[in-house]
Amino acid sequence: MKLHDTGVYLVGGKLAEAAPIPQAEAKKGTIAYGILKAHNTGADMADLRLKFDSMTSHDITYVGIIQTARASGMTEFPLPYVMTNCHNSLCAVGGTINEDDHQFALSAAHKYGGIYVPTNMAVIHSYNREMMSGCGRMILGSDSHTRYGALGTMAVGEGGGELAKQLVGRTYDMAMPGVVAVYLTGKLRPGVGPHDVALALVGATYACGYVKNKVMEFIGPGVAALSADYRNGIDVMTTETTCWSSIWQTDGVTERYFAAHGRPEAYKPLMPAEVAYYDGCIELDLSAVECMIALPMHPSYAYPIRELQADPARILAEAEAQANRQLNGKVKMDLTSKIGPDGKIHVDQGTVAGCSGGTFENICAVASLLKGKNCGNGVFTCSVYPDSMPTYLELVKNGAVADIVAAGGIFRECFCGPCFGAGDTPANGEFSIRHTTRNFPNREGSKPGEGQICGVALMDARSIAATAANGGVLTAASDVMTEEFEAPAYHFEKSVYDKRVYNGWGHPEPDYALRFGPNIKDWPAQPALSADILLKVVSYITDPVTTTDELIPSGETSSYRSNPLRLAEFTLSRKDPAYVPNAKAVKALDAQRQAGAIPAEVEAVYAALRTAGCTPSPADTTIGSAIFATKPGDGSAREQAASCQRVLGGAANLAVEYATKRYRSNCINWGMLPFLVTEPEKLHNGDYLFVPGARKALLEKLDVWPAYVVGADGKTQALTVSLGALTDDERQILADGCLINYYREH
Repeated sequence: MKLHDTGVYLVGGKLAEAAPIPQAEAKKGTIAYGILKAHNTGADMADLRLKFDSMTSHDITYVGIIQTARASGMTEFPLPYVMTNCHNSLCAVGGTINEDDHQFALSAAHKYGGIYVPTNMAVIHSYNREMMSGCGRMILGSDSHTRYGALGTMAVGEGGGELAKQLVGRTYDMAMPGVVAVYLTGKLRPGVGPHDVALALVGATYACGYVKNKVMEFIGPGVAALSADYRNGIDVMTTETTCWSSIWQTDGVTERYFAAHGRPEAYKPLMPAEVAYYDGCIELDLSAVECMIALPMHPSYAYPIRELQADPARILAEAEAQANRQLNGKVKMDLTSKIGPDGKIHVDQGTVAGCSGGTFENICAVASLLKGKNCGNGVFTCSVYPDSMPTYLELVKNGAVADIVAAGGIFRECFCGPCFGAGDTPANGEFSIRHTTRNFPNREGSKPGEGQICGVALMDARSIAATAANGGVLTAASDVMTEEFEAPAYHFEKSVYDKRVYNGWGHPEPDYALRFGPNIKDWPAQPALSADILLKVVSYITDPVTTTDELIPSGETSSYRSNPLRLAEFTLSRKDPAYVPNAKAVKALDAQRQAGAIPAEVEAVYAALRTAGCTPSPADTTIGSAIFATKPGDGSAREQAASCQRVLGGAANLAVEYATKRYRSNCINWGMLPFLVTEPEKLHNGDYLFVPGARKALLEKLDVWPAYVVGADGKTQALTVSLGALTDDERQILADGCLINYYREH
């Protein structure tokens, strides 16, 4: 794999260093440029104002989005909005509240004209691939893995605020992103699956930020050698590179996919122009890709399985040490004990699931490798989750389900749970291999703060099946597959959806009553930005990256995502349990201020500021909490990573940089200033940061703001903060205090 240091041209389908037309003109030749131009409502292509063709959410996010849009004046869905039920579909934790959310969504589909996909019918991205994608379209989803580029559809995963904007007729605003070519050549070897390609890409690009906030455009002669399922499996993992979106050239494979799904009109050829310019290029020879494994606790910790098998003691010891540094001593991960007396790695669990693993061809390959085999009756277990009921039906018909079950595997329902810690959670100390999207800390359901930890590695379904057939001994599929696997023909049965999915698009019923449950609550009111602002740092995180799963854990918290105040109790609970009480204490200080009393702690800060030459006005200075994190926001798109801080009185994040655009957008849409600091060493947990003239600086578009740090010893030092690029609307949202306030005021 080669990552170019500079931009490249594509001339006549081949990479080149120069072109016969100017670079500015050649930039218009990418597939991405054409799609973005078709969806841009703005005056130029430098600053995009996008409107999407459809949207999608699942049952962890849609209640909050609809509640935000309702509060902002929405009366009907202005574009098709798919609401799937694939995250809280167990309906087990929290009493009736999960199914209450589902019934809320069904009633909203009636009232506002939406599309409701019942529980266990399909995982969110599979339904959208099957029913909503189309060449040249754009889809916005409130899940970070909203990626349908392999089907010619530019898809974007964002926080709920961005979806609410579309629901009230506004636009998605951003500067024109860079476009990076992924130039594929060659053909995959037997046993190598889509997750192997994906992990190789993530491993090569994540740490260096090569494609961060850019579009990955897959082109080249190697594309033709990949089936639609392979392309989808690679594409969905582009999220883990931190790119903004993805798109692939289309061909007969894409055309046959849409025809097979009863939507031939959704196909059209998409190719770069005769001359196109890319801001970067990744050259990938598919024939060089090996069976891969991503060790705990990130998809980018990727190794060829062959390399791990050759030196397991060293590599597992290094991975173990890295994981334990991330765990900060709360609990110790033990990976080296998984090396048996035979020198081989013995794993405890294998899982194939969701939008990346549970596709038709993946599961057929699993069935082929397990047919006539025995998973054994020891510790090792193997579970398979299909991505949709049409897929499930075809797997029943062709015997794949029977082959998996006969080998001792467990065949389950359409469910995203294994991907975020709500299904097949391993036992403490176990080592799980999974064809899912992530293996972040706590992602699989462990709780380090309570002494619970397990190791999760990502692998392709084929290698997981090879491991299962070998009784749990880590095995690469390429070790047992000498010939290319050819999946049986797929026959999509649309009637499965026709009989169960409610499609009210274009037919809203305004008088239809929304169905609320006792856990569904309105968003609490948020204050506008005051003239000055006083922040207390209540959590200080120095990890290289802080994930959204650490900011608001997944798993059992999912049941409370329709109740902002109850969910907020879990904020940073697995990373910094002191955060919630500390944030509440700061909120109580501001309540006293609003009542006309200045707490002694705050008066001491004001005294120190006056000594330093500042003149704070308590009446014009909101007191809010803030977290510092080196690089917050990697991972999920869910807005609760920001909104939970906000409802506890959070007023800002302080960071050296933000891991993703979507998390920064979540902070903005919830009225939390996304500050950047260049001297983080001046800040400590418990310090106060006074930002005079904050509202004025925001609205007057100052690049750098003066601020003052007051330490626990009462000493004051100057610190500059900045916000980076903001649109005028984003500045006004921050000034108004949150997106709901913005729509109410404007």
